[in-house]
Amino acid sequence: MQTTFTPRQLADPHVAASEKILRTCVHCGFCTATCPTYLLLGDELDSPRGRIYLIKDMLEGGKPATPEVVKHIDRCLSCLSCMTTCPSGVHYMHLVDHARAHIEQTYTRSFSDRVLRATLAAILPYPGRFRLALAGALLAKPFRPLIAALPVFGARLSAMIALAPARFPSRPAPEPAPVVAAPRKGRVAILDGCAQPALAPEINAAARRLLARHGVEVVIPPAAGCCGALVHHMGREPDALDFARRNVDAWTAEIEHGLDAILVTASGCGTTVKDYGFMLREDTRYAAKAARVSDLARDVTEYLATLEPLPTIVGAGQTIAYHSACSMQHGQKITDLPKRLLRAAGFNVKDVPESHICCGSAGVYNILQPEIAGRLRARKAANIEKTRPDAIAAGNIGCMTQIAGGTSIPIVHTVELLDWATGGPLPRALEGARFAARPSA
Repeated sequence: MQTTFTPRQLADPHVAASEKILRTCVHCGFCTATCPTYLLLGDELDSPRGRIYLIKDMLEGGKPATPEVVKHIDRCLSCLSCMTTCPSGVHYMHLVDHARAHIEQTYTRSFSDRVLRATLAAILPYPGRFRLALAGALLAKPFRPLIAALPVFGARLSAMIALAPARFPSRPAPEPAPVVAAPRKGRVAILDGCAQPALAPEINAAARRLLARHGVEVVIPPAAGCCGALVHHMGREPDALDFARRNVDAWTAEIEHGLDAILVTASGCGTTVKDYGFMLREDTRYAAKAARVSDLARDVTEYLATLEPLPTIVGAGQTIAYHSACSMQHGQKITDLPKRLLRAAGFNVKDVPESHICCGSAGVYNILQPEIAGRLRARKAANIEKTRPDAIAAGNIGCMTQIAGGTSIPIVHTVELLDWATGGPLPRALEGARFAARPSA
């Protein structure tokens, strides 16, 4: 794509990076075939190619964002399916991130939109606040039809309430750190995150047990927290970079004591942590440290695949539909590896039809764009149910929460199944399902 940015514009490193991305695009349109919003809406401006044109015009002209640009960029899920499809290697993720930051700086949203976005940014990245919000959502569930009918906020408030679990996530009883099996094979840090410890603390507990069984010591630096993805995708770049710097500081202290990897059990967070080097590239104090953190970042399944398999304690054999989160398959290019781990543990793993199409979660997308997200969830749930599984496995808490609202099939994290198969407890979501703890043959 030909561009006409001025030398003065290109002196801005963010514009320069976007200009390189724009010049990579050759207008081929392959991206339209796998873009969820284009498939649903059929509007060229709701395809990656259409959004690229809008972003180019906005940045090249040095213009404030217009309502039309905001509408179509807001509808983008950042699922990154277009990056998997693109034959030219267009780095759409960095381009749309820049566009969102530009929108945040130059466009005044409606009062209701500003309030909602500020509320999400003030609550979701903080587990304590999020747990309080979940309690409020549970109390509001009986009144959801009335809330949905409210003007302005109704649909989005209703979407938030619908996403809350049917029962309040209980805090697990404190348990001693798992005993690391001998011989010791490694030392890793795990990102505790923000939404996941509030919604499903059992995921990281399962990961710690599983890794200890492998002989891997796990540390969770208390200073680390939200990865910054939630605010990053809303264009709140200063907030996102603050979260990134805090995590970089926390992990750098552990790196100095020896760290083999920084593990992430939520693939949406993993995609962001792996991008810290790019996000902080212009920060002279943090650029090198952030690049080091990104180099060490791994999805938990990536690291598990480097270890010797554990013997299966429980005879599995159950049919598992594996949902590959967009942030996993498109953002991190991890596709078959989690399925191989599950098969090695004895599960019968099924591929989901249209597995490349987003479930509609996408961070806070299912709150900000509930109608599109609902249609995508229904499509995903229908495709999962075609495989007739006993359970669904996924590697991202956002997807797990989204899909759970569209099907009665239980959904658990991949590491919960691997932990159970090798001696851990039956995942809570599978209690009462067709998962008997049979001794291994």
